[in-house]
Amino acid sequence: MTLLVIIYLSFISLGLPDAVLGAAWPMMYPDLGASVEAAGLINMVTALGTILSSLFSARILRKLGTGKLLVMSVIATALALTGYAFVRSAWMLMVLAVPLGLGAGAVDAALNSYVSLHYEAKHMSWLHSFWGLGASAGPMLMALTRGSWRLGYLIIAALQIGLSVILLRALPKWQDKGIEKNAAAERSPRYKDLLRVPGVLPALSAFFFYCAAEALMGLWSSSYLVLARGAPKADAAAFAGLFFAGITAGRMLSGFLAEKFSHQGMLRLGEGLILMGLLLLQLLPLFAAPFALFVVGLGCAPIYPLLIHRTPFHFGEAFSPYIIGLQMASAYTGTLLVPALFGQIAGDAYIAFLPAAALIMVLLMTGMTEKLRDVRAHTL
Repeated sequence: MTLLVIIYLSFISLGLPDAVLGAAWPMMYPDLGASVEAAGLINMVTALGTILSSLFSARILRKLGTGKLLVMSVIATALALTGYAFVRSAWMLMVLAVPLGLGAGAVDAALNSYVSLHYEAKHMSWLHSFWGLGASAGPMLMALTRGSWRLGYLIIAALQIGLSVILLRALPKWQDKGIEKNAAAERSPRYKDLLRVPGVLPALSAFFFYCAAEALMGLWSSSYLVLARGAPKADAAAFAGLFFAGITAGRMLSGFLAEKFSHQGMLRLGEGLILMGLLLLQLLPLFAAPFALFVVGLGCAPIYPLLIHRTPFHFGEAFSPYIIGLQMASAYTGTLLVPALFGQIAGDAYIAFLPAAALIMVLLMTGMTEKLRDVRAHTL
C-alpha cells in the first residue's frame, strides 16, 4: 500500500506543471514581451522532451530502475520550474522547457508501464485522477496569486522539491519491480517491428488525437475565455482549472465504475460527455463556461487510463513497456503539434474556434478507439 501511495504522489508531481502555462499565459506574455501564440511554441519544446524520454523509457528503466528514474525526473522538473519564476523572455522559457519535458515523459511512461502490469484497472484510473489533482491544483494556485505568476511558479517548484524528497526517501521500496515482467523478454524489439503489430497504429493514433484535444483545452481555454468571451484574466485561470478538476473527479469515479462497466462502454461514455461539453462551451453564455469545461474534463477522464491499462491485453505483457513508450511518444506528439499549430493559425483573432478544433480531434479519436475494440495480443 505504501508503494501505491508513492506512485499516486508521483503523478501529482507530474500533473502540477502541466496546466500552469496555459492558465498563467494571459498574465505572462505581456510581462515577457511575447506574442499570444508563443505559448504554443513553448508547449512544443516541452512536448519534444517528453517524446524523446518516452521513446527511450523502457531501455532507461532497465538500466536505472523505476525509483532512481523517478527521483531524477522530479528533480529535473523542480529545477526547471524554479527557473520559470525568474525568466525575462520567452526564449528562456523554451530552454527550461527541455528538462521539464524530459522529466515529465520519463515519469509518465515509467509509472504507466508499472501500473498496467501490476495493478487493476481501477488503480490506473485513480493514478490518473491524481495527475488531474495536480493539473487542477496548478491553475488554482496561480489564480490565488492574483497576477503574480512568478510567485505561482515558485510555489509549484517548492511542492515538486518536497515530492522529490519523499521519492528519495522511498527509493529502496521500488527494487526495480516496475520492470520485472519486461526483464523476462530476451530481446528489445525494434520499433519498426512494433509498428507492424495489428492494432498498434490505431492505438498510437487514438493517443495522438486524445492528447491533442486535451492539450488544446488545457493550453488555450484560459486565453479563449479572455480573448473570445471577455472573462477577467484571474477568473479565466480559475475556470481553466475546472477542466482539470473535471478530469480528476471523473477519474476518481471511473475507478469505482471500471469493474461495473465494459471497457468500450466507458470509452463511449467519455467521448459523449466531451462532445456535449464542447457544444455547451460554444453555445452557452460566459456564466456557463465553468460548467462546460468541467463536463469536458469529466468526459476526458476515463479515456487515457483505460487505453493505457488495456495495452497488455491488446499487445501482450512482455513488450507492453515498449508499446506504452510508443503510445506516450504519440500522445506527446499530439500535444506538441496540434496546440502549437492552432496557436499559429488562430492567434488572438480566431481563438473563438477552440471548441471546434477540439471537437474535430475527439471525433478522430473516437474512430480509432472503435478500431481497437477487437484487437487481441499478438506475439512479436
